[in-house]
Amino acid sequence: MNLQKQQRLIIDALEDIKAQDIKVFNTTGLTSLFDRIIIASGTSNRQTRAIASHVADQAKQHGLEIIAFEGEDTGEWVLVDLGDIVVHCMQPSVRSYYNLEDIWGAKPVHVKLSPTGPAQPFEPDPGFDDA
Repeated sequence: MNLQKQQRLIIDALEDIKAQDIKVFNTTGLTSLFDRIIIASGTSNRQTRAIASHVADQAKQHGLEIIAFEGEDTGEWVLVDLGDIVVHCMQPSVRSYYNLEDIWGAKPVHVKLSPTGPAQPFEPDPGFDDA
């Protein structure tokens, strides 16, 4: 599955469980470990764990390998490492404190979110190279 399809799968899974403030960043020039970081917030520890678990379940159903699944014990910050994409499901206070957007946010990827979320520019064509 190409990167854009993986990205869409993860965003859809996040939206299924009502994740908030979903942001996607292109990290291709910043690290060779992964190509995207996706950050989303949950309103409680329970929701944050549910969001991450749903992302992992959807990824497995579509043949993606889960490299790591960390942080479910507290649910404040749950990380799902899918190889090319790393997903951070965080409580708003934890997200604000660590401010991953400042670390990885140099190249935001514009994606289409569900109508209930804030308006975002459309997602580029799969052949578009946003690196």
